[in-house]
Amino acid sequence: MKKLFRKYIGQYSMIGNKQQKWGIFMHHAIIEERRNGSVENVHFGIIAGVNDKKETVRQFGDIKQDVFFRSAAKPIQALPLLLTDIIEKYGVTDEEAALFGASQRGEHYHIAALESLLNKLPVREEELLCPPSYPLNKGPYEEMLREGKEKRRLYHNCAGKHIGFAAVCRELGYEVSGYWRQEHPLQKQINDIFSELSEIPLDLIKAGTDGCGVPVLAIPLENMALTYLKLACPDMIKDSALRSAVQKLGAIMNKEPNIIASHHFICSILLRDDNIFAKGGAQGVYCFGLRKERLGFALKVINGSEEVWPNIVASILEQIDYSNKETIRNLRALKPNSVKNDSGHEVGTIHEVFQLKEL
Repeated sequence: MKKLFRKYIGQYSMIGNKQQKWGIFMHHAIIEERRNGSVENVHFGIIAGVNDKKETVRQFGDIKQDVFFRSAAKPIQALPLLLTDIIEKYGVTDEEAALFGASQRGEHYHIAALESLLNKLPVREEELLCPPSYPLNKGPYEEMLREGKEKRRLYHNCAGKHIGFAAVCRELGYEVSGYWRQEHPLQKQINDIFSELSEIPLDLIKAGTDGCGVPVLAIPLENMALTYLKLACPDMIKDSALRSAVQKLGAIMNKEPNIIASHHFICSILLRDDNIFAKGGAQGVYCFGLRKERLGFALKVINGSEEVWPNIVASILEQIDYSNKETIRNLRALKPNSVKNDSGHEVGTIHEVFQLKEL
């Protein structure tokens, strides 16, 4: 049996004298969790930062690796609806419209807005592909169990996106049935928008199926950062109609941050800062753009953890000397760098161990 010598040296793992790979990703330590001073857990990751000259100016790890957007795709997937007059035609409020780009978690204000949206739009709940679910947040989930309520498609984390898809299809005369298929005209339009924002040719964009059943795309991490820079700074978008749709979506998401996730979640905390456009996705993907600084960032935690997003994003903002210190403080409060036991005593610490490389 081949003997392997493994040594952790701070920025990556070693087997013999070679950097170890996790699938296609190179190991780069991004977060350490220590208990009584000893390393107990290590998160690895990659980070890309892009400026408005479309140059990669901050880097950690291999940023040319293809990464699936997962739910970080939702703002882009909402744009076909923003390119129509559905919001004006049906009197959709900003709170309701925010659901089109949200990963809602089933709070009372989410469900009320979803119910209202279904009442306004020519969409039936049974037309949605997303399966019947319970809310993700513990409070409303337990409340529904106590009240004996059954699962509904409306409670699914992606319900707003699916309602939007069905509404666009009905408005444009597309078949609502099958809106989730890659060859459907709606998905082709979404792919075109992804290509324009990311500046990756369609034939180089990889596709898969997301958890809720619709197509999900993968592109290099640095192009994901460019995409979010354009979402934050739509003046970089050449097409005037698309530029206007992105401006409108950004204003809605910043106005209704709790709808995008819920209180005490990173997306909602970041979106309370009017300078930031942000959205996360499953399996450790997080993206945000800074309007004043004209920078876009994308990161991937290799093991898929979402727990350490606030620590990583706070450190990124600190490393670029971000001016809104309140946003950083709110992130630190969301995920303190302290590990406590069941009695509330500190037994460990969380450390950001990455340094962004300036290019």
